[in-house]
Amino acid sequence: MNRETSVAARFRYEGDIISIKPIGAGHINKTYVVETTRDKYTLQLINTTVFTNPVALMENIYNVTEFLKKKIAERGGDIRRETLSVVKTKDNKLFYVDSDNCYWRSYLYIDDVTTYQQPKNLQVVRDSGYAFGDFLNMLSDYDMSTLHETIKDFHNTVKRFRDFEMSVKRDVAGRVSSVSDEINFLYQRKADCGVILENIKSGKIPLRVTHNDTKLNNLLFDNETDKPICILDLDTVMPGSILYDYGDALRISGSSAEEDEENLDKVHFVTDNFIYFTKGFLAAVKNSINAVELSLLPFSIKLITMEIGMRFLTDYLNNDIYFAVHKENHNLIRARTQFKLVKEMEGYLPKMNEIVQKMGSEL
Repeated sequence: MNRETSVAARFRYEGDIISIKPIGAGHINKTYVVETTRDKYTLQLINTTVFTNPVALMENIYNVTEFLKKKIAERGGDIRRETLSVVKTKDNKLFYVDSDNCYWRSYLYIDDVTTYQQPKNLQVVRDSGYAFGDFLNMLSDYDMSTLHETIKDFHNTVKRFRDFEMSVKRDVAGRVSSVSDEINFLYQRKADCGVILENIKSGKIPLRVTHNDTKLNNLLFDNETDKPICILDLDTVMPGSILYDYGDALRISGSSAEEDEENLDKVHFVTDNFIYFTKGFLAAVKNSINAVELSLLPFSIKLITMEIGMRFLTDYLNNDIYFAVHKENHNLIRARTQFKLVKEMEGYLPKMNEIVQKMGSEL
């Protein structure tokens, strides 16, 4: 019996296991689909290098998904398809720890769905904007004090910049001399890092329960309706700003190319995608977003894109210890696509601000 089969046998699955196959394109966790004679399940090895407290992590996910199920049921939705459902182990735990001290978890598998690495049309962009905004709304009355911080300072861009500076100073992989342009790019924009944090500290921006990793491929689209039905990857659900979720979503949905496109001539910020995503997002959060949050929406796209690029570059300088890499210089390639997008966003910011203010006045 191989490792995955042995682990799968520990979970409360219906029927006999037929197959276990690897799936997914995530940076962090290893994921498998388990098919039994009666159902399908997702089996996942938790990356405890990234998520150092898997017990707290799973408490967050279980409590949030159970809360979402109540909300979904109240509005007549399908709780099996519209949120993740944690499958407990046979001894009623939220995870299983194997003989190598590795932590595993499992969910019901949601079938007849599609994920997109990039939006195929503007309707998908608008619908994804609404879906991420709706997620924020459903969790608006969730008790934030019960949430564990699964990754400390996750969107603390000031802290991220300090980590970047330390990676330059240490140069453990001997790569600093080859990326001087990228390093200078970040130093020129250091002042941007504290803008959202300062507004949170002053109380101008409220903390909310946020997803914090709103990539388009974290949305499942129903195969029949082509509408988003479920948000995945709840590992980073924590108190945060609405701006983080909005900005990170448009980092992906606003790009003309995939996150690791090597040909930078193909990497552009698509303003139509920005407009349609924002329409969907604001339609969902129109009753809760405040004036300061609204005014910072365009800036947040630039900031989060820069932050993620900075994290990719930091990991490259640290010898690729955080994000999964699948080819040579993968993290550097990712960083360069983000920085190309930031440059284009900076040119569009005045127009983007004008568009958002107009939309805001129409809410």
